[in-house]
Amino acid sequence: MVVRRAKALFRRIRRFVVRLVLLTILFCVGIVVLYRFVNPPLTIHMAGEWLRLGSIQRQWVPLDDMSDYLPLSAVAAEDANFCTHVGFDFDGIRAALSDRSRLRGGSTISQQVAKNVFLWHGRTWLRKGLEAGFTILIELIWTKDRILEVYLNVAEMDEGVFGVQAAAQRYWKMTAADLGPQRSSRLMAVLPDPKRRSPVAGTSFIRSRGASIQSGAETIRRDGRAACFL
Repeated sequence: MVVRRAKALFRRIRRFVVRLVLLTILFCVGIVVLYRFVNPPLTIHMAGEWLRLGSIQRQWVPLDDMSDYLPLSAVAAEDANFCTHVGFDFDGIRAALSDRSRLRGGSTISQQVAKNVFLWHGRTWLRKGLEAGFTILIELIWTKDRILEVYLNVAEMDEGVFGVQAAAQRYWKMTAADLGPQRSSRLMAVLPDPKRRSPVAGTSFIRSRGASIQSGAETIRRDGRAACFL
């Protein structure tokens, strides 16, 4: 009798766990599909900064209403193989593992969107596993244009400043459509440390990193690696 009850309880628990997992997967797929068409209203990190600072600056702008130099600079700075990979840049990961001095650690723009939009900041294995799952869904459901548009609208560009439109207004009193190659490149040079770097600081790092990004952006445009978003 005891064994029979234990087996029945185990079956109920197993069914509950299976249903919970399936519902979680359906929810994740559903929200990724939703954000393919609807702009994310607020991210976990934005909400945390809002609570900490009392307010944040952000203003959504479609990719078509941005200067072409912004997506070019973002790809040059963060993910040069953005158009050719399917969410994970395995060559970049290997290079990052072999050279600890690299500025970034092989994380693609798609992975950063998964983290910034759907998850929290941190380095736990749980978050990295969820990030991988969301990255796969994003690449399957969204277009490359949409991935870049969301990235450029949710990336933190200064303390409490999110997205290229708010950053352009914050630093230059301009719109994202007005930024030229130098300003776009220097804006991307603040990543991944926007709270301690400024595109208008005039430091040697910002100048050299910005120049490198600007050169890379022009190379990516010429060699066709920008074909998926320009």
